[in-house]
Amino acid sequence: MKERDRKFYLASVTDRFVRGQMDRRSFLRTAGTLGLGATALGMGFGSRPFGVSRAFAQEQLQPSAEVISWLKDVAKPFAGTTLKLATESTPPSNAINSQLKKYFEEATGIRVEIEVLPLEQVLQKLTLDVASSLGTYDLYYIDQSWSASFSEDVFDPREQLQEKPDLAMPNYNIDDFMPALVDGIAKYGDRWVGVPYDIPIFIMIYRKDIYEKLGLKAPATFEDLLNNSVAITKEMGPNLYGYAGQMKSGHYALECEWTSMLWGNGGSIFNAEKKFVGNDERGIVALDYYTKLKEAMPPGVDQWTWDGQGQAIAQGVAASMLSWGEFFPYFDDASQTKVSGLCEAVVPPQPVALRKPEECGYGEIPGAGHQGGSSLAVSRYSKSPDAAWIFMQWATCADTQALITTLGGGTGPTRASVYDDPRVKANARVGAGTTRHLSVVRETIDKYMGSEPDLPEWAQLSSDTIPVGLGKYFAGSYGSSKEAMDDIASQVEAVLKG
Repeated sequence: MKERDRKFYLASVTDRFVRGQMDRRSFLRTAGTLGLGATALGMGFGSRPFGVSRAFAQEQLQPSAEVISWLKDVAKPFAGTTLKLATESTPPSNAINSQLKKYFEEATGIRVEIEVLPLEQVLQKLTLDVASSLGTYDLYYIDQSWSASFSEDVFDPREQLQEKPDLAMPNYNIDDFMPALVDGIAKYGDRWVGVPYDIPIFIMIYRKDIYEKLGLKAPATFEDLLNNSVAITKEMGPNLYGYAGQMKSGHYALECEWTSMLWGNGGSIFNAEKKFVGNDERGIVALDYYTKLKEAMPPGVDQWTWDGQGQAIAQGVAASMLSWGEFFPYFDDASQTKVSGLCEAVVPPQPVALRKPEECGYGEIPGAGHQGGSSLAVSRYSKSPDAAWIFMQWATCADTQALITTLGGGTGPTRASVYDDPRVKANARVGAGTTRHLSVVRETIDKYMGSEPDLPEWAQLSSDTIPVGLGKYFAGSYGSSKEAMDDIASQVEAVLKG
């Protein structure tokens, strides 16, 4: 199929899916065939259920005078321009849209329209815009699993810096973006598909008060996590359980948690020969471990995505979880939860063993810190690419990221320097919008980040085949963990064969 035909077909398929004219399984299969990594769409959510943006000391958080001065100067030729961006509801997008873009608009005279949409609608807008080349949207929000499909439809920011020195923000410092995120989120081949914009990642969160009450230490290993969880449930159940999971059958959340358990017990999804090995010895150990951990979880956990998992912590039903770090500021908000000041964050438990990336297939990188993420890029079809480039630099510069991190509920920055920004560190205290977990997020990104494999079929495998099989196992449909994983392996093989 010619590239132009592929884009139109992909746009048509995505549009039909969003309009409810195609079921999710058919969409995932077709999208994968067309080369679109649509993993995130398997999540089946309208917006991310993580921490709510909370303004803190907003009067003290103003953009840098130097940045505003540069904006006023560089944007003069573009005053009156209107830019458009369609984005998922993320902490960076919410902070920019609700609290920060006014500074940009006042300084530049450029109007910015940001559409915050469910992720599947963001993809719908993106595919239609790319296929038509109309340039309706000037900037693209690109989930990491879409990078391959749209890498040629955006400007490489390194080229923009070189080719437009008169538009380059002083001290923008593209090397400040954390290398692990550039490789894991923003690069496809040799191209940068925008710059890292958003980084949700698994960290360990636990109830320090409960652990201290029972004489337990923060789980440093997967063995600690299981033993502590079992001990808490035995001592305090059914009022409080040791661990909250995200185990909804057939949902991407279950695949995410299983993947961390698999990696943490020395396994991997694929081997170097690109064969599914979730059913090898380490894979069986991992599923048996996960099964034992489930026994320390509250009833009904197999109906929960990460949202139910987070609510279990927030409502004091469970004492720990390995999950998205963006939950942490929400837990610290006394107006929304019962556990403000009671939770602590640590890096994910150290694996029993850890398979090396070269021992895995399709670019899989084992690590208990399961990551997601997105990039921000200027569309090649934009009618105002220079104005869009100015906005993109402002939206992703260190000063704006520090404001986003502080105003946006303590989301993880994608620039290394922002973790050391005094404004960010000043919020490292108990309360709404806390940043006291960010040192853990940073260390997890640098040392313990795990990335899923990158192959077109992964959309179907991660959001249907694997979590459906795991759901059947936990529902008792198989005689053993080995039987379950062997069946999943055969289904994976069938998908890969087409």
